[in-house]
Amino acid sequence: MNLTKIFAFSLLGLSAFSCDNSSKSDLSWPEINRETKPWTRWWWEGSAVTKAGITAELEAFKKVGLGGVEITPIYEVYGHENDAITYLSPQWMDMLEHTLKEADRLGLGVDMATGTGWPFGGPWVSDEDACMDMNHKVYLLKGGESINEPIAYHQEPYVRSVGMQIYETLGIYKTEGRTSAGSIKEPLIRNDKKPILIKDLVEPVSANKNLQSLALDQVKFDKQLRPVTIMAYSANGERINLIGKLEKNNRLNWVAPAGDWAVYAVFPGWHGKMVERAAPGGEGNVIDHFSKRALQHYLGKFDSSFKGREIKSLRAFFNDSYEVDDARGTADWTPHLFEEFKKRRKYDLRDQLPALFGKDDPEKNERVLCDYRETIAELIYDNFTSVWKAWAHSRDKIVRNQAHGSPSNILDLYALVDIPEMEGAEVSRIKMASSAANVSGKKLTSSESATWLNEHFLSNLADIKQSVDRFLISGVNHVFYHGTCYSPQDEPWPGWLFYAAVHLNDRNPMWNDFGKLNEYVTRSQSLLQKATPDNEVLVYLPIYDRYSTPGAEMIEHFDGVDKPFDGTAFKESIDEMLEGGVAFDYISDKQLRELIVGTDGVRSSPVSTYKTILLPACRYIPMATFKALKKLVTDGATILIYKDFPESISGFMDCVAMKAEYTSAVNEISFARVGGGVEEAHFGKGRFLRSDDLSRLMEQAGVRREPLVDIGLQFVRKKTENGTLYFISNWTGKRIEDWVTLSRPGKSAVLFDPMFGQIGLARTRTSQNDLQIFLKLERGESVIVQLFGTNVQANPYNYAETSGEGMVLNEKWQLTFLRGGPSLPAPIELDSLSLWTNIQIDELKKFSGTGRYHTSFQKPKSGVVGWVLDLGVVNETAKVYLNGDSIATLIGPVYKIFVDDRLLKESNVLDVEVSNFMANRIADLDKRGVVWKKFYNVNFPARLAENRKNGIFDASSWNAKASGLKGPVTITPVNP
Repeated sequence: MNLTKIFAFSLLGLSAFSCDNSSKSDLSWPEINRETKPWTRWWWEGSAVTKAGITAELEAFKKVGLGGVEITPIYEVYGHENDAITYLSPQWMDMLEHTLKEADRLGLGVDMATGTGWPFGGPWVSDEDACMDMNHKVYLLKGGESINEPIAYHQEPYVRSVGMQIYETLGIYKTEGRTSAGSIKEPLIRNDKKPILIKDLVEPVSANKNLQSLALDQVKFDKQLRPVTIMAYSANGERINLIGKLEKNNRLNWVAPAGDWAVYAVFPGWHGKMVERAAPGGEGNVIDHFSKRALQHYLGKFDSSFKGREIKSLRAFFNDSYEVDDARGTADWTPHLFEEFKKRRKYDLRDQLPALFGKDDPEKNERVLCDYRETIAELIYDNFTSVWKAWAHSRDKIVRNQAHGSPSNILDLYALVDIPEMEGAEVSRIKMASSAANVSGKKLTSSESATWLNEHFLSNLADIKQSVDRFLISGVNHVFYHGTCYSPQDEPWPGWLFYAAVHLNDRNPMWNDFGKLNEYVTRSQSLLQKATPDNEVLVYLPIYDRYSTPGAEMIEHFDGVDKPFDGTAFKESIDEMLEGGVAFDYISDKQLRELIVGTDGVRSSPVSTYKTILLPACRYIPMATFKALKKLVTDGATILIYKDFPESISGFMDCVAMKAEYTSAVNEISFARVGGGVEEAHFGKGRFLRSDDLSRLMEQAGVRREPLVDIGLQFVRKKTENGTLYFISNWTGKRIEDWVTLSRPGKSAVLFDPMFGQIGLARTRTSQNDLQIFLKLERGESVIVQLFGTNVQANPYNYAETSGEGMVLNEKWQLTFLRGGPSLPAPIELDSLSLWTNIQIDELKKFSGTGRYHTSFQKPKSGVVGWVLDLGVVNETAKVYLNGDSIATLIGPVYKIFVDDRLLKESNVLDVEVSNFMANRIADLDKRGVVWKKFYNVNFPARLAENRKNGIFDASSWNAKASGLKGPVTITPVNP
């Protein structure tokens, strides 16, 4: 259960240890620094910040235990257009310098996005550097015929815009010749929304006025595209390059020779993706991510803005994922594609255009498509991520990168950067970033945490903790909240908010208890950051199957283990390992080819060693990867073949010879049965194991699962100087009180409670030579277990085991409201404990803030060491005071603490300060028609359809959300 030390001097002596072969520091929380603390994404709406406002918010962040911020400028706020600051302007740089200076004073870190919104782009990105797409036409001819039309491609005009919800909703924006039905009084009525038409725009996009109001997402102007290549293919395999026969009028001066011919023309066009959610000065084209020149031109803007500025304390530049795909069509072309392809794949793609576009033999189509996609993947690696990282490093900065969404093997992109970052809710997805960090030996993996958990204003700190725990058990150790929105100090409540967030700001009533969550994250990360990976299995990611599979678009974007992997042996294997408690990381072809075999297993970095590699059945694998696997086995590795070897090698170049070589290499591996449906083939110093039964494969390879998953617990396992570290989390929905077997050896175990700081020796026993520890975890509770190879002498962990019936504190309560609004209710005398929203006073149903429940009670007559104080039902967070002293902050979902008996007097006073959601006050604003959703661009969309009205969030139909202390509040004696 959740426990507290009560006071810093630790009444139970929980921090006083003597150890065999262990220093005192081994049994204490590591030193805290800014990176052990959680950080937050700090949205600057309109970059309309002031120096005083920046200082005030940074000081507030420091006070609640945040370690740093990531600055991301975003769209404007209505009514504050004149306060907006153009991105990277001298004034904007003044604000950045002030932020860095103040953060340095406060001991906070600062990262900044390399752009506004997402992806990289802006008004200084020319058409030559903008993302492009590939179009083609096919002309069928017979001998003696010519193409009797210009060789051109019509780029259809297209515009997609968010539509400026704030103007349309409020009826403030008046289009000439059109009346608006909306008003400030009736903000939910709007006239028929006038779409933005391409004829209303001028080229280039940056030349249009009021880009913030236009809120453009994608723009393709009406153009006639000229081909970059024209290739003729005969039915008997002849190829002719015809581009030199194209005349200025786009007519092709060519007559087809005898036979049947197909003429392919390729036309580069403009994909048209605009920077999404751009800030003032950041609106414009998204860059060509495959072009080194485009990125260098883009970064040049930063160089000129940074010149002469003091940005030494800036830690990192950040890239908010690859979201060029969030548009119609894909950006699948770059000007030097054909040259790059020939250099990398060793043949000319122009010779294989029918196969590229899926019009040749099916197998050949797949192989050429694979080569094309592999080339695109390499270009984003070489020309975007590598160049961006080198640029940052040359300026003494690191890079933090969200690689997901990229048309590439994201494992390689994550491994390339300094801090890989993932978002999402699935462990299998999050592990893409942490695997790359583990395999490459990086210290930190970060997360965009708590994005869109519940509907706006309905996520409590326990919900956020659950999101954080999911990241921690997935290998993350550097949490970023998503997020916190800058707001002027004098702005009416609720201030400025971001459209997709949990609203972690000082207008949120739970802000006063936010520090407790940050304490928890800080303690957890302080241990996790000092440890190194302890996963046993490397799972091969069969990316070449995806590269080879045709789809709706020419390229595929990769976010994690998503639907395209459904039904594959790869997906089956990772699902089974997650459910079965096998600790694993993913590995790419590039990473696999860099592995070496050491005395203790397969080594990927100085800190990362694995017992085995799992190769799930797949269709394609590069020959170089298969050779690397055989080399690893020859050197002593164990390779697990789940179901069967890959069917063939990938790619088109020399594929006939390579297929024969691959078949011969596989046939050299001779298997013999070893029992349990497992086959074994010794090869050099190592062996291949093959089976359709994954659990049998693991058992034969000596991979041990963690049985704690059988009762629903989740974990991440790490290595330390002293042994093994486990972070264990209980989100089963029930209390766990059980003996748990751990796969790693140890003679003793110490439990670290990251929520309240308690450290103590766990109860242990041995069962069949395995160490078992006793765990008592409430739902939503986590604990860190440190195993030692020696017998540690220390005070026992306080499991706070209760005995007998608890005493209900059912005396009268006084309820006093401390802070919040829209008004501060008068004190109330309660004959029995109640949520304040259950009291029939209308003012209470609108109130969001903090109320103090006050009562007194006599100490029960019992000779015990302490008591468990259980608050029962709390909505949503609680600060607990006993006899005037603060004893705990509780964020749920269970609200229990241990209270030392010595803290109780004969007569006692209990105060519980409860803070609720922002929701009830927000609903009151919407019911009264108060305008607060005044944000440009997307404004304030609802997550759930039932909370949408005229396209945006609306809470006017909400009933009051339960708020306050319902109880019952009990104290129950704890056994000595």
